[in-house]
Amino acid sequence: MNQNDNIMPIDMKVLMNHIYEYKKGVRRMVLFTFNKKYEQFAIGRLQRQGIDYVLQPVGNNRLNLFFGSRECLDAIRLIVTRPLNELTPEEDFILGAMLGYDIRVQCERFCQRKCRLCKRAQ
Repeated sequence: MNQNDNIMPIDMKVLMNHIYEYKKGVRRMVLFTFNKKYEQFAIGRLQRQGIDYVLQPVGNNRLNLFFGSRECLDAIRLIVTRPLNELTPEEDFILGAMLGYDIRVQCERFCQRKCRLCKRAQ
């Protein structure tokens, strides 16, 4: 993104909102998926604000950017060691809970994913 751009892309507006919510304590950790062309802008913004982050390539020229408290990111480094779609049902559940997703929905998702794996094993 260059300084002559008059309009901020929607991806970067979303990032700015996530940063605002993190700084206000609404979230302890954020997962933001965006186009790789904005990588330098996003990383620079987090670094200037002293926010820790973990970057993960997704494919299709997109990146997953986890940012937030150091404790959460330490756990992310241990849990998210491969693409998100390859996480176990347990890892997926933990990640969703850490991101503050509705716990009831996370429980439903966990059971659906776990049962699907059970059926494959039969």
